[in-house]
Amino acid sequence: MINKNLNSAENGSKYLDVLRDLFILIEEEPFDINYRSSKKVGKSKKKHLIDPSLSCVALNLNHKNILNDMNTFGFLFESLVIRDLRIYADSLNAKLYYFRDNSSGDEIDAIIEFEDGEYATFEIKLSMNGFDEAKKSLIKFKNAVNKKPKFSCIVLGLSDYIFYNKEENIYCVPFTSLKPY
Repeated sequence: MINKNLNSAENGSKYLDVLRDLFILIEEEPFDINYRSSKKVGKSKKKHLIDPSLSCVALNLNHKNILNDMNTFGFLFESLVIRDLRIYADSLNAKLYYFRDNSSGDEIDAIIEFEDGEYATFEIKLSMNGFDEAKKSLIKFKNAVNKKPKFSCIVLGLSDYIFYNKEENIYCVPFTSLKPY
């Protein structure tokens, strides 16, 4: 049990340790890249519950609640895609990361680094409404790094379109099309 004599930070740390030990919490490492910026690049781990359905239970959400709160739905969807990308990356002996520039707020939702050192960047959006923002984010990141991603991808939830922008080397795929080889 958590010690009542510990301060809240220590208690929080203990709770996180328990969740890690029970394999309920996964931490996504920040991507270490030569990013051309004098700004502070995030180095803290991003925390995810192993399955976004656990968040729904903890928040007492059902399908009606979620559909009435598209922001929460978007966060849960992103967590679901991250979970699946982690599974697919593991099947390829690759690693999953994220990227965030703490000063500018620039971020990439997921980066998969392959065994050979090549990597791919992913932006995750619930619908086409976020497409332009995702594309700009991927292009901005690519322009700010020395080693370019092998490819970039926008994963969409509420879409059934698959297309490829050859000029920018960006794929756009529906979530339902993701699967390992």
